[in-house]
Amino acid sequence: MQTETRSELPAVMVVQPDGGEHYWQPVPANGHINVRLAPHIVEMTHRFGLGTQTVAAGCYVREHTHPDHDEVIHIVSGTGRTVLNGEEHRLVPGASVYIGRTNRHMFVADEGCDLTFVWFLMPNGLETFFKAIGRPMKPGEPAPAPFPRPADVLEIERATVFGEPLVDTFAKS
Repeated sequence: MQTETRSELPAVMVVQPDGGEHYWQPVPANGHINVRLAPHIVEMTHRFGLGTQTVAAGCYVREHTHPDHDEVIHIVSGTGRTVLNGEEHRLVPGASVYIGRTNRHMFVADEGCDLTFVWFLMPNGLETFFKAIGRPMKPGEPAPAPFPRPADVLEIERATVFGEPLVDTFAKS
């Protein structure tokens, strides 16, 4: 007789606002991430990642792709824009964006306000990337001075959920 093995992780969970894993993010986003749910946090049948990201006012998430992942973004607060395969769209609270695999996308916060959104990625992997490039954050602490991405960021991207790097044409000189 074979016995079923169960994960040591919970099968149900409520994550309160200050819960999850928090990380400051480097330039060009200069914001922060909160990983809410992922396979290392809760038992799941279909592996996904869910969290929030805040992009600092006037900053951006550079253009990128996810070759094997579907992504959903839901705007919680602030305003900005997304560029999907070269086409620009306004982002306001309540807007939702679906990005199927291999599609180029970026997010830009308007000057004067942070842009905060919920992200959902299936299968998961963003949480590993955010931890690798970020710095631990305690909820409520002041933002650090902008800091650079790690020197090996391209290797980190390749090992997680990103396609081949795209030229960052939005970078400020």
